[in-house]
Amino acid sequence: MMGRTTMGIFLSALFVCLHSASVLAQNVLVVYYSEGGHTQAMAEAVARGARAASDGEVRLLSVDETSADDLPWADAVIVGTPVYAANVAAPVQEFLSHWPWEGGMKDKIGAAFVTGGGISAGEELVQLNILHSMLIYNMIVVGGPTWTEAFGASTVTLEEPFTDTREEPWIDPRFLAKGVALGERVAQLAARLEGGD
Repeated sequence: MMGRTTMGIFLSALFVCLHSASVLAQNVLVVYYSEGGHTQAMAEAVARGARAASDGEVRLLSVDETSADDLPWADAVIVGTPVYAANVAAPVQEFLSHWPWEGGMKDKIGAAFVTGGGISAGEELVQLNILHSMLIYNMIVVGGPTWTEAFGASTVTLEEPFTDTREEPWIDPRFLAKGVALGERVAQLAARLEGGD
């Protein structure tokens, strides 16, 4: 039978351990290519979600802004691209093709988000292409938190009822919410992985 003092010490130690595991810092890199601004808007939503769930740093960079130091620094990498004829945009494919080998990305968390013109314009194919590349680098790939975003987050911009008719790039808030949820999930999983939970 545990005495009150022993029980109090045990509960205090348990609280400290649980609290420490939940606030471990992790670094999340959200990297994207955007031509018309839609993928950038999704990237900002993903980064917003990661920041809300992270005690570490979240870097939001275009593929052109990403340096050789950003990938080794990151505990998690979330890649975004527009859909080009059911394929990854060329700048993103070039970026993925130059990641470090020899364990440089091993056991980092990876996730994907895309923007496409139509509902069946290849969004899931492109998400899977990104995730396949991440698997080649021995990353741990994840999707969104629900079955409706199993391969990551995606948006539609040119098909009714999601047509963008504004002057500035606009994304339906339902898609932005999926981006936020993806960022949150990746940051939470990165913290859990770092904490050994």
